[in-house]
Amino acid sequence: MYRSAAKSVVISGHRWRCIAHIFRFPIPRRHFISYPPSLSTRNRKQIYCFEDRKTLSTNIKATKKLKESKNVDKEKDCSHVIWWNEQMQKCRKTSSMQLIKRLTYSNLLGLDDKLKNGSIKEGTLNCEILKFKAKFPREVLLCRVGEFYEAVGFDACILVEYAGLNPFCGMRSDGVPKAGCPIANLRQTLDDLTRNGFSVCIVEEIQGPTQARSRKSRFISGHAHPGSPYVFGLIEDEHDLEFPEPMPVVGLSRSAKGYCIVSVLETMKTYSLEDGLTEEAVVTKLRTCQYHHLYLHKSLKNNSSGTTRWKEFGEGGLLWGECNGKDFEWVDGNIVNEILFKVKELYGLDDDVTFRNVTVASENKPHPLHLGTASQIGVIPTEGVPLLLKVLLPSNCTGLPAIYIRDLLLNPPAYATATTIQAICKLMNSVSCSIPEFTCIAPSKLVKLLELKEANHVEFCKIKSVLDETLQLYRNPELNAILNLLVHPTWVATGLKIDIELLVNKCESISRTIGDLISLNDESDQKLSSYVNIPNEFFEVMESSWKNRVKKIHLKEAYEEVDKAAEALSLAVTEDFLPIISRIKATTSPLGGPKGEILYSREHKAIWFKGKRFAPAIWANTPGEKQIKQLKPSIDAKGRKIGEEWFTTMKVEDALTRYHEAGAKAKSMVLELLRGLSAELQSEINILVFASMLLVIAKALFAHVSEGRRRKWVFPTLVQFQPSEEKEQMSRNCEMKITGLSPYWFDTAEGSAVLNTIEMKSMFLLTGPNGGGKSSLLRSISAAALLGVCGFMVPAESALIPHFDSIMLHVKSYDSPADGKSSFQIEMSEMRSIVARATSQSLVLVDEICRGTETAKGTCIAGSIIETLDSKGCLGVVSTHLHDIFNLPLTTKYAVNKAMGSDLVNGKAKPTWKLIDGICRESLAFETAQKEGVPEAIIQRAEQLYNSVYKADLNSEKCKGCHEVCNQPAGIKELIVSSSNEITNPTEKFWKDVEEAVHKTCHKKLNESGKTKCVLVLPGQCPPPSTIGASSVYVIMRPDKKLYVGETDSLEDRIRAHRSKPGMQKASILYFLVSGKSKACQLETLLINQLPNHGFKLTNVADGQHRNFGTSDIPLESLNLHR
Repeated sequence: MYRSAAKSVVISGHRWRCIAHIFRFPIPRRHFISYPPSLSTRNRKQIYCFEDRKTLSTNIKATKKLKESKNVDKEKDCSHVIWWNEQMQKCRKTSSMQLIKRLTYSNLLGLDDKLKNGSIKEGTLNCEILKFKAKFPREVLLCRVGEFYEAVGFDACILVEYAGLNPFCGMRSDGVPKAGCPIANLRQTLDDLTRNGFSVCIVEEIQGPTQARSRKSRFISGHAHPGSPYVFGLIEDEHDLEFPEPMPVVGLSRSAKGYCIVSVLETMKTYSLEDGLTEEAVVTKLRTCQYHHLYLHKSLKNNSSGTTRWKEFGEGGLLWGECNGKDFEWVDGNIVNEILFKVKELYGLDDDVTFRNVTVASENKPHPLHLGTASQIGVIPTEGVPLLLKVLLPSNCTGLPAIYIRDLLLNPPAYATATTIQAICKLMNSVSCSIPEFTCIAPSKLVKLLELKEANHVEFCKIKSVLDETLQLYRNPELNAILNLLVHPTWVATGLKIDIELLVNKCESISRTIGDLISLNDESDQKLSSYVNIPNEFFEVMESSWKNRVKKIHLKEAYEEVDKAAEALSLAVTEDFLPIISRIKATTSPLGGPKGEILYSREHKAIWFKGKRFAPAIWANTPGEKQIKQLKPSIDAKGRKIGEEWFTTMKVEDALTRYHEAGAKAKSMVLELLRGLSAELQSEINILVFASMLLVIAKALFAHVSEGRRRKWVFPTLVQFQPSEEKEQMSRNCEMKITGLSPYWFDTAEGSAVLNTIEMKSMFLLTGPNGGGKSSLLRSISAAALLGVCGFMVPAESALIPHFDSIMLHVKSYDSPADGKSSFQIEMSEMRSIVARATSQSLVLVDEICRGTETAKGTCIAGSIIETLDSKGCLGVVSTHLHDIFNLPLTTKYAVNKAMGSDLVNGKAKPTWKLIDGICRESLAFETAQKEGVPEAIIQRAEQLYNSVYKADLNSEKCKGCHEVCNQPAGIKELIVSSSNEITNPTEKFWKDVEEAVHKTCHKKLNESGKTKCVLVLPGQCPPPSTIGASSVYVIMRPDKKLYVGETDSLEDRIRAHRSKPGMQKASILYFLVSGKSKACQLETLLINQLPNHGFKLTNVADGQHRNFGTSDIPLESLNLHR
């Protein structure tokens, strides 16, 4: 931040010690200046600039050669030391504040060599840590020391402040600040630090024996950044690692088109560039994207004439308020090149590392959502506003699919992409076959694990699932069309354009490569060693870290060697320990007799004999005496004796050594094979990223269609604006019609919403009472338009939605004391941006315009804004309580007066929440105040004041309302089911027999031709969205080979419930749809009673006689299956 200025500063004084005094007091933080903060403190020493050579003291000249290199290092480190000082000023905990008092600001670690363990001389651990710190000076450094990860100086203070760790040696004041965490707590510590915005450099020590008095070698094993976790050692783990959402490095600049944002993902080695953005769009992106670092270009401060632009009010004020008080740095030059240079510097990348541009340019792409729009329709979480994502997807759909939907809403796609997404959703809506579970892997996770060769067997199994599920989409006739359409939005999301045939061929070859090496979940040819005389826990710990990772055929010799070594160990234990155990068991003695047993020592990874009082008092060559004489005390790796009760023999120790060496060799070979596979797949990373993102999109859209069907939403007709030079012609081309519009936060299927019909060809000037539904209507229109523009289903009965170039919603404004702005200033800032951005292809929705200022002038400003929007020919709604606006001589050509209806009930107006024609001058202010509990005396006095001043207006026209609207729920669409042709051979005959029995049972007396075809949902598959809300009867096979027959109106939830039970995770389900729950219950009872007659065993036979299931004697002619 202050790098440019810091380069010209040098401190006069012994070993730069005075900077320790300079920085012991807080430095004022100012982010909008390019010079360092004032350094006024006590014990001040002279500060010199390198350019002012004449002022240098003669003693410095005399030692120029000696100190020249030190001055260069200090010049380079000065800005980093200042940065660390700023981080120290943010600490608030008492323990960390006590540590900060012991810091000195003369080196990158902050160590004072006068304190205990503070030396940084060559050969010390601190010196080694300082060398690592110099490579990444702004990262917290954790150094492995034995069983702990330790940090000193600045880094120790950060650990105490943000990771909740205690200082080493308590609060003693004679030593340097030091803190750390055990190995087992490393992940949690890294999460705490990265969550608070810090990057961490981890230094590992090389494990194994070392020579006496020699220090272990150390190396930088990796880094943990916000959004990019530490993965070193993951290849040896048997669990998966959750990856957070990547956090980019962001740069902002100003161009002739507008604002420009550059986003760089170091993990993916990609960057994107968006130009021509509005100030509000940039602020929205900053609010919705957690970024790692922020850089601002100097073009934000100056315009073409060089005058200052960066200011609190007017243009740039909103962005100024967003960046004010946050950490950022100024850059100059080409914005893309500068940000890429900063990223390489920040992450320690080589200069030859290249970044791929993933920007997909499109002239017809709508503008990103403004912050006000995104927050007021719940695209981003806002207090008091229903969350749009919550109703777009089922509650169990989270993670990457939800992130994709959110990003799509924030950045609406081009018309071609939107129509493609809608076509995909329509096909998904009609799918009748079972669908994959859609394994989702973050592309950033794929890239990082393969690049660092840390992908374990679990990750490779997930990668293979991604490839196989992609191939399943390709091979299934119903899903193939969906796959072909998914290629387009995947290209837009990844910037990778891959042909479908190439994708399929690569998926087949990569899946085959992984399958040839990796031991899959259903393979069980690698059992752990097991011998009766050795605790099973020993072999479980020793072998579970490498067995069942790769196929045995690749390590046949290594496996044989381990088996032989295990057998030799068992033989040694049998010969040397068992006679002693037998002798002890044969000795019958009361309390105080001999004791002994064979145990596994987890800490020392050994099998030893543990006993006491087993030596005979008199040696008489009895059984077991020979083995007792061979025993010797057990020792650890450092040659130290382990207690008084642990014993071993030379034969057992030799066998243990042989077994450990064989196991270590086998494990090393397994890790080598896994790393080799990672290296091989790096060349196919684009295919893997593309396939992974394709499944994320598929899962997101399938989930949306399922939830949309459940809520009775519909697909809108999305129309593209036709270019026309005449505004009159444009006005006729521009129309939006939504029938039966429901607020998106209401569940239409429950029938609780008031529906409205919107026929919009111009601007609406909307009036209505308080609580009459104006704000809800505006939110509903905005959400429906946005969903339609993105290609999603909308909460309506039918809809025709133009593909708007921007959707802008302004609901309300609050003041911002931090920025010194009133609510009216905030509103006017947003209105300036809306008016500037609006075109004849825009949708503009403004709620209660100009309500934050005095009535007369606010009314005139509102009228002028309405005239401007009307002249642009855009669609939209402007609602207001400023009824004097109708007395203004407005020159509008297209604007239409609309009102929210109300009815008179017992002499009082009551809102109907229906949109009608006309003007409503009734506010229902008194009724609203009374409803909210305002004292009656206040309301009565208000009515008196109103009658005395506004009596002449009491006879003004009151708005009328409509009464009822019918919500006709859509019927369940009939589905033609078909049997799956991907059934494995062992189970094919069984399910065919079940299907035949179901057909005979349900169609025996029906006068229908043809055979009932059921749908089989295999393990790893889910039922299609067409089952949502439809009644179905299903048959499931339990692990004990018995059948369970049931019926449901929510097949997906029921299957999920069954598979959550022990042993049912891979259960297959056969189902068919029927029309109505009562008939489903009847057919269920019929199958329960009849399937045993066909030779099948059922677990719920008793349900066949249950009164809630009907009887088995129902007339079959009354049943009607969907065929």
